[in-house]
Amino acid sequence: MGAGGAVTLESLQARLVEFAAARSWEPFHTPKNLAVALSVEASELVEIFQWLTPEESARVMDDPEAAHRVGDEVADVLAYLLQFCAVLGVDPLSALSAKIDRNETRFPRPGATP
Repeated sequence: MGAGGAVTLESLQARLVEFAAARSWEPFHTPKNLAVALSVEASELVEIFQWLTPEESARVMDDPEAAHRVGDEVADVLAYLLQFCAVLGVDPLSALSAKIDRNETRFPRPGATP
């Protein structure tokens, strides 16, 4: 975390934007490039689990080295997603909330009356 204050989605997104700006990376942070980078990082997360059994995958965080790798890849995925959202002006929390609302309609609870 940066100097003082609580960690929020907005503060992390701002830090990422500032980080890229300080290094003059904005020209490279196009929606296409960020979407590709997000996909690559998600694939690196998948790679950790690629050959594990379901039981092994459920215990992956028991191994400190594997847990560290998982944490790093989760951070990378979230970082690129937040940068992607910043570039396109997408509010990720609002987008997720709206998607959950749609899914609750599309996939009602078993036995629920429409």
